[in-house]
This record gives sequence, C-alpha cells and structure tokens, in this order.
Amino acid sequence: MTDHATPNLPSRDFEVSSLFYGALGFAESWRDGDWMILERGALKLEFFPHPHLDPLKSWFSCCLRVDDLDAMCRIASDVAAREGLRYAPPRDEASGIRIAHLIDPDGTLIRLIQN
Repeated sequence: MTDHATPNLPSRDFEVSSLFYGALGFAESWRDGDWMILERGALKLEFFPHPHLDPLKSWFSCCLRVDDLDAMCRIASDVAAREGLRYAPPRDEASGIRIAHLIDPDGTLIRLIQN
C-alpha cells in the first residue's frame, strides 16, 4: 500500500454531507452512527459527527489534489451555486500551484489543487 493521508472532517449531518460530496463524485464506502467514509477514486474523506458545529466559525480544512482540476471545478462551481455555498475558481499562485476553494455545508474549507 502506498503511503497516504486521510482527512477527518466534521459533519453536522452525515446525510447532508453524503449528498453534498456525492454531487462531487464521492460515494459512501462506510457509514455507521459514529463514522462515515467517502471515496472518489483514490481520494478518501472520513467524517465524524459534530452536530453542534457552527459553520461560520469552523476552522476545519483539507486539500484535495486532483489530476483534472478544471473538470472538478466545473462540478464544484455548479454544486456551490445550487447549494448557495462559497466557491473561488482556480487561480495560479506565485508558488506555481493551481488552486480553487470550496466551502462545504459544515463550513470546511476544501482546497482543490491541480496535481
């Protein structure tokens, strides 16, 4: 197995999180009352219950590094517009990284980065 990291993110409601990330192409591979795992190809996100989280005060974040940032951003832009969530389109940083940003329903900052 290749070394990897798996972000552990908060969810106020597993169903809401599953639907949101499902629209981004993730599918549930595990869920019980205390934990949920979503996968999209090699990307894996794990969620823990945090029912009292205030999305406006959330400081959680993660990076998703993808091979086709533009395709992922087309989906993310549509999902954000439909859900009324914040989204910033891709831009090239001085470091050479191409990056976009999306806020999920729980206030988690998702950085979308071109591999």
